[in-house]
Amino acid sequence: MKLVQYGAGNIGRSLVAQLFSKAGYEVVFIDIDKEIIDALNRERRYLIQVKDVHSENIWVENVRGVDGRDEEAVINEIATADIMATAVGANALNYIYKTIAEGIKRREKPLNIIICENLRHMSKIFRQNLALYLPEGFPIDERVGLVETAIGKMVPIMPDEYRKKDPLLVWAEAYNTLYVAKDGFIGDIPQIDGIVARSNFDAYVDQKLFVHNLGHAVTAYIGYLVDPENIYIWSAIENEIVRGIAESAMWESAHALISEYPSEFNESNQQVYIDDLIQRFGNEHLGDTIYRVGRDVTRKLGYNERLIGAARLDLKNRVTPRYTALGIAGAFMFRAVDEKGQMFENDKKFMDELDKQGLDYMINKYCGLNQSEHKELIILIKHAYALLDAWDSNIAHHLRRQ
Repeated sequence: MKLVQYGAGNIGRSLVAQLFSKAGYEVVFIDIDKEIIDALNRERRYLIQVKDVHSENIWVENVRGVDGRDEEAVINEIATADIMATAVGANALNYIYKTIAEGIKRREKPLNIIICENLRHMSKIFRQNLALYLPEGFPIDERVGLVETAIGKMVPIMPDEYRKKDPLLVWAEAYNTLYVAKDGFIGDIPQIDGIVARSNFDAYVDQKLFVHNLGHAVTAYIGYLVDPENIYIWSAIENEIVRGIAESAMWESAHALISEYPSEFNESNQQVYIDDLIQRFGNEHLGDTIYRVGRDVTRKLGYNERLIGAARLDLKNRVTPRYTALGIAGAFMFRAVDEKGQMFENDKKFMDELDKQGLDYMINKYCGLNQSEHKELIILIKHAYALLDAWDSNIAHHLRRQ
């Protein structure tokens, strides 16, 4: 049995490949990082170091790599795969649709593709783009299973000194579950420990994005404002103010989700979910940074993303997103730096543009909000921004009154 894993990055190596390798699959990585591909072919295994209360070393065996620029080799691997997964980042998908389509055209059997890109409705986006490279009338729905995922595993940035010693080494938390859309598969669902298939999958994608990703981002943004010198997420969530705002924002989303998906969610299972997340955010051993979690604010402020998307869902379900608005406002003030003292390049450009154009312009351009449709949310964001901008010794008192 063979899994073709398109993308040999953190999620591909630490989660998907690990689960399939453990189940007896050969794992073939496709990537354009020559150093990683060469190392995979040389070593034929790699190490995952679990950074949690109980540390563990996991060797992932029976792996090899193919250079993504060798189109014919990639097509042959796809044509002979039992199942495939992608974890390349949404922006890179446009570069691989054509090659995937060529591999599908050479197959006799259907191919299930597990899409690990953390975007809502990713199967529809994938199908539309894949169809551009398939013959007219190609029976795509009978030949290709497009399986959405909700990825909750947290993988920190590897410091340069460790990457140089071993480019294949991955650090990750102990959490090792991959939720997949049951209805996306053609034929039997692989029986793999750690893969959990769910129906009504939109509910679980929204929960991941609007509770987990939201809470993580709010922890980073408010944590940075509370202490710009602090480096780590675990330290931020230990702060009473940060934890209170993050947890309250997560509950705003949870209440909206309970209204939106009453057959899936309730107060009890959302309490368990949020409590678990806060505990995981506080994992000191993982060493996850405020910079990594908060960076790329232009993407995270997107209309359907973890902040604005959550606030819109709240308002749709008559939940006022006061604490979510604080997280959104915090994103407009986020200037965290990496271990070299450098801001994420796109974030630096964003902040320069904010200084020149002002908040109203940025809310419209990057959040997709306008006064005619989103007046209430804009007011909440601007009020939160003014509050955070006036940060002083009485901030805790002001925030508790929200």
